[in-house]
Amino acid sequence: MDPILNPFSPGAGTPPPELAGREELRALVRISLQRLRLGRYSKSILMIGLRGVGKTVLLDRMRDDAEASGIHTMRIEAPEGRSLPALLAPQIRQALLRLSRNEQARELGHRALRALSGFAKALKFTYADIEVGLDFDSEAGLADNGDLEHDLQALLEVVGLAAQKGGTSIVMFIDELQYVKEIELAALITALHRAAQRQLPVTLVGAGLPQLRGRMGRAKSYAERLFDFPEIGPLDEIEAKIALSKPLEALGVKADPDALRQIVRDTRGYPYFIQEWGKHAWEVADRSPITLKDVVQGSVEAIAALDESFFRVRFDRLTPVEKRYLRAMAEIGPGPHRSGDVAEQLGRKVSSLGPTRNQLISKGMIWSPSHGDTAFTVPLFDEFMRRILPGTDWRDS
Repeated sequence: MDPILNPFSPGAGTPPPELAGREELRALVRISLQRLRLGRYSKSILMIGLRGVGKTVLLDRMRDDAEASGIHTMRIEAPEGRSLPALLAPQIRQALLRLSRNEQARELGHRALRALSGFAKALKFTYADIEVGLDFDSEAGLADNGDLEHDLQALLEVVGLAAQKGGTSIVMFIDELQYVKEIELAALITALHRAAQRQLPVTLVGAGLPQLRGRMGRAKSYAERLFDFPEIGPLDEIEAKIALSKPLEALGVKADPDALRQIVRDTRGYPYFIQEWGKHAWEVADRSPITLKDVVQGSVEAIAALDESFFRVRFDRLTPVEKRYLRAMAEIGPGPHRSGDVAEQLGRKVSSLGPTRNQLISKGMIWSPSHGDTAFTVPLFDEFMRRILPGTDWRDS
């Protein structure tokens, strides 16, 4: 079939043609943000889930929903190696400049911009990666102490007052939050806590890997009372079939029931993989309907594509020791696995593997569902590890 018309386009954060199975969560966030706008307290929301479940896509769709209703938003991705102040400062500046166009909020918006100026100048020596245009001179004593926890609290407080005066709210949409250092997470939690105490319309909608919940709890013990942590998982069979069939039907194309069932089985319902399998099944098929034979043939291409991109880009970041650890996990199966079982595969003591395990957690490759357990953050990564490091030579490498 015509590749130009292929509705499936897998990519990092690329919106799918049909966002299936997420309506309830979108509604939850929409209600929460509108309550906040009206001065009614709602918890901040942090979505947690494995790679490939569509957290980034969902976060962006929620932000679109908020912007469409007149809420002011910030969109931030937290990469490794960047400080939270450096990520927040330019986005806060943009939000405040937009807010300052509101006549009612102009005066407080300008004061918030002065607070931002003091915030950036005071923390520049600590966080050298802060780069933000300063539109106003700072105001002495306003968010300029040089202490992140104190200054961020003061900054978000004056930002919230400006938003409140303008009849709107400020929502930070932050992706990959698990990469933010715990001391910086603590400052963010404290600032959001203060905004909630003052009933100010400032909140956070974030996303991250499963370890984020634990990191937030370690950063501040009361974090679980301030946030809801909805888990984003794979789609169930009905939702997965909708994600596949609706984009096809919009183009007048059908898929045999057996073909749909096979894709759901192969992908385990993970949205990113559904896009990959759908793309290659379309490319293999000569005509409608797409058959089971097309899917079986297309799955070979889909797996090869994942191996060269989705999986490979993560594999290439690993050290040889880290690769052996993950290969040992894969030898046992998809997991979760007890750390002792992984150590046994490697012929090592559990204690000697602690640094490797911790490094893999910090890289976002694995996480600990419970004490002593280890699991992949990337679905189907165990199968990839067995493909790329077959046999037993990896044990001696």
